[in-house]
Amino acid sequence: MKLRNWALRRWLWGIAASSTLAAAAQQTVLTLHPENSRYFLYGRRPAVLVTSAEHYGALLNLDFDFKVYLETLQAGGLNLTRVFSGAYVEPPGAFNIARNTLAPAEGRFVCPWARSEESGYAGGGNRFDLNRWDESYFDRLKALVRTAADCGVIVEYVFFCPFYDEAQWNLSPQNSKNNVNGLGTVGREEVYTLDCNGGLLAVHEALVRKVAQELNEFGNLYYEICNEPYFGGVTMEWQHRIADVIVEAEREAPVRHLISQNIANGKARVMDPHPAISIFNFHYASPPDTVALNWDLERVLGDNETGFKGVGDRHYRMEGWEFLLAGGALFNHLDYSFCAGHEDGTFDYPDSQPGGGSVALRNQLGALKRFVESFPLLRMRPMPQIVRGGVPEGERAQVLGAPEVGYALYLTGGAPVELEVEIPAGKYGLEWFDPLEARAAASEAKEHDGGILTLAVPAMREDAALALRKVD
Repeated sequence: MKLRNWALRRWLWGIAASSTLAAAAQQTVLTLHPENSRYFLYGRRPAVLVTSAEHYGALLNLDFDFKVYLETLQAGGLNLTRVFSGAYVEPPGAFNIARNTLAPAEGRFVCPWARSEESGYAGGGNRFDLNRWDESYFDRLKALVRTAADCGVIVEYVFFCPFYDEAQWNLSPQNSKNNVNGLGTVGREEVYTLDCNGGLLAVHEALVRKVAQELNEFGNLYYEICNEPYFGGVTMEWQHRIADVIVEAEREAPVRHLISQNIANGKARVMDPHPAISIFNFHYASPPDTVALNWDLERVLGDNETGFKGVGDRHYRMEGWEFLLAGGALFNHLDYSFCAGHEDGTFDYPDSQPGGGSVALRNQLGALKRFVESFPLLRMRPMPQIVRGGVPEGERAQVLGAPEVGYALYLTGGAPVELEVEIPAGKYGLEWFDPLEARAAASEAKEHDGGILTLAVPAMREDAALALRKVD
């Protein structure tokens, strides 16, 4: 039966390929840049991915208008969103998040698997049949990715997420209490393993193959295996198996998508990486030491979740600037101003919220993206060593540079200081930028004889950036 099903899939791939291959060959597809694989290539240009995005429920929450949301990201100059598949869903009140998009109202949760005729789902309504797909889910998924493409937004489709406690596991369609297949009679920390998953591994593999088939036509997409797999018993062997299945599913497909692995909260050294992984993502990577730890991998390094440092914007803006100016290529802030009914990011969330989000922050991060992409990224590398003095105690400086073209410098702290940098002789244009105000602050020209150059940093309230470009 497996052989026949595989043959059928290959035949379907062939039909799909005959009608989409020409279009796929011409469309914009997110890839690693062939000249510098630490950055993306998208739309024939080197790119970074930067966003302040909703809490991953845009697909599975039927009350969420993803079109308004994606247009709001586009208006802010942002180009990424993370989307959870529906294998994981949260109860209201989880993590003290008000109006959590990952916690749909009763009857408004949609996932890859169809509802059965039997009542009894813990979240309301009928239980799920893990042997049948909900085609309306895949219609919604494709509409979301297509709309994102129209808005210039990349979709990170996250297949799986561990169950942090029993409340999430009790709501999962994979739990035997919530499906009619007799699968998933295991503890929540056994689900994402190869040897004690209660029959769920075949369900995981089938989901990966189905999604790969449905989404192959889209270029504004990459796959993340599992959100925060370092919690909840997720094994590395299982993660590598899912990576293998993604590769197998796309082996003869017109488009092959990048694959991301979530490595750690904070910092960690990637050990024995799977050869198919192109993006190594971290959460709460402040300060951005993890970039230096993994620079030799020559792959994209991302900070694709932050947002548990209170409701103010300051920390999140600084984390984004530091991470990208340290050499990262992806940054995602959890923006709690997005919720069902406020897809334009205007929800006035309570002060008790774990994180923040605002129009101002989205504008600041859009300015960060434009600032970084204004440099010849393919030639840039981290060069914090050029800063020789002047950084106030308790503050940090990050530098991306290429001596032949110039330097992008970021300084936490807003007090006026005299910064000392060691750079080659030449004529330089200095363009100071205020990250808080998301605008240029001052500009000047200098002719330098080489060695230490003293820079008078203009007074800015919270942080400062400098584009130090060599002038021919």
